[in-house]
Amino acid sequence: MTAIYVDFGARMKEEREAWGSVLEGSGSDSSSKGPVPGTQALWKGLSVLKIVAEASAPVRFSTLLDLSGLPKGTLHRILQALMDFRFIRLDESDQTYRLGPHLFEMAHKVWDEFDLRGASEPELFRLQALSDETSRLAVMEGDGILIIDQKETLHPLRLGLGVGKRLSLHASAMGKAILAHLPPAQLDQILRKLDPTRLTANTITSTEELSRHLDLTKARGYAISVEEQFDGINSVAAPILDHRGQPLGAISITGGAYRLSAEKLHSLGRDLIESARRISGNVGESLMSIAVHRRPVVTHASTWECSVSSQAFLGEGPHWNTAEQKLEWVDILEPAAHISVPEAGIDNKVQLPEIVGAMVPRKRGGHIAVTQYGFRAVDISSGKMTPIAAPEDMTGLRFNDGKCDAKGRFWAGTVALDASPNRGSLYCLEENGKLRKVLDGLHISNGIGWNADSTRMYLTDSGERTIYVFDYDLASGRLENQRVFARLNDDDGSPDGLAVDSEGGVWSAIWDGWRVVRFDADGVIDRVVDLPVPRPTSCAFGGPDLKTLYVTSARIRLSSSLLAEAPLSGSVFAIDTGIRGVPVATYAG
Repeated sequence: MTAIYVDFGARMKEEREAWGSVLEGSGSDSSSKGPVPGTQALWKGLSVLKIVAEASAPVRFSTLLDLSGLPKGTLHRILQALMDFRFIRLDESDQTYRLGPHLFEMAHKVWDEFDLRGASEPELFRLQALSDETSRLAVMEGDGILIIDQKETLHPLRLGLGVGKRLSLHASAMGKAILAHLPPAQLDQILRKLDPTRLTANTITSTEELSRHLDLTKARGYAISVEEQFDGINSVAAPILDHRGQPLGAISITGGAYRLSAEKLHSLGRDLIESARRISGNVGESLMSIAVHRRPVVTHASTWECSVSSQAFLGEGPHWNTAEQKLEWVDILEPAAHISVPEAGIDNKVQLPEIVGAMVPRKRGGHIAVTQYGFRAVDISSGKMTPIAAPEDMTGLRFNDGKCDAKGRFWAGTVALDASPNRGSLYCLEENGKLRKVLDGLHISNGIGWNADSTRMYLTDSGERTIYVFDYDLASGRLENQRVFARLNDDDGSPDGLAVDSEGGVWSAIWDGWRVVRFDADGVIDRVVDLPVPRPTSCAFGGPDLKTLYVTSARIRLSSSLLAEAPLSGSVFAIDTGIRGVPVATYAG
């Protein structure tokens, strides 16, 4: 049995034991757990369908035979019946079984009859009690948002808004939450017709600016409105998505700006996302979504200090500027660039116009960054960006982490704005400005690094919880012999950004792991440093001797209660490793 089926196979074995001998074809004792007498054949068929549906990859007949425990002839007949009803299909190219179209046709019927208001009511009550503010449910209707349910706060808004009233698409949090998750073609059609009327001094009135804001909303998973619809009123909203990831409606929390600050809105975003998922029954998660956060048992003495106190949404891409002796890093979802002098307690923030994944100095002066649209030259004094190179199509994507090799090439990977799988790629910007795609099919392209002699390149796919290693040719910039360097279990968190030391150790920030770990040259963890935040994001060696490991972190989608437990989330931490890091180059072009 292949590795991807080991855990799943164990679960199926437990279920077979719980069902007694049902799958093996014998009768059932009605007094014990199992099918109703006379339905054994149905149970067998449903068990096979369940295996196909829940397996992490399409399954072959031999795998089904092993997991189901059915005789070969019985399994053949069941598979044929399921194919006749189009519940499953056989892919002739690789002889694997997959879910068939009839299930999706049935799912559409379920969603057509979905009672959105009834499903949402318990969550509206919960959100109202949680926030002590007004909770709302709305759907898109024509060129606006229609409120279809509302649970009032004891602090009435007195805006004359309630069930049956309408809000704008471009200025309300619910409108922006829905717009951000529409299919690109539908969104484009709406934006072409939209007249973003100014309602307050904060209203976004440019469709170009609104489009950028919607990209940010999709990446965050929730939308906020800070006095954009009404003066003195703030709100936060999350979309309720169907099985295709398309919005059925949105839920929100709305209140006075003096009670619901921007910081409070962002902290409630996580709760809105959870509620929206419970309403739709969509419990699937992406890396950027919601995880079980638990502070681990301390395994080593924590030797960190908070070097830059910050409340970054998603701190990332730290780079030690050797010439300036400064730490440069970004907040992807602000978006902003930070220029920090940790020893002096200095942190200068520059607002940027696009979602930014990483930024590095440029050999000829200035900086270069990777953003939601491509590679950009950055004027750090003003935040102004100038296009350099970009892939042909960045629809629904953004660049994530990036780093330069010893020759000065800029390597960076992409990820879907909603972190959906297999949409990421790895790119290399050559010294002459030419951009080439190197890898496809990544989930969340992340931490990159090279060993001291540049014969090995490391690449993290956080969605797969895996760090890969390649043989690397510095002269040509070519990768060969991709293989797994290290992989973490689901309960361990996900490897994020990384840095390599002069002894061949790979340091990795563990998202949802409350720690940084060091893998030795063979991919075995030999050192752990626990941190006071659940979401470390990336790391870089810096300081005069390059022995200090700077670690960025995130506060995005952390609940209010968890932020209270981990108030330093979003800050940068310093760890004295005692090992010199491999110097990281600047962009040579």
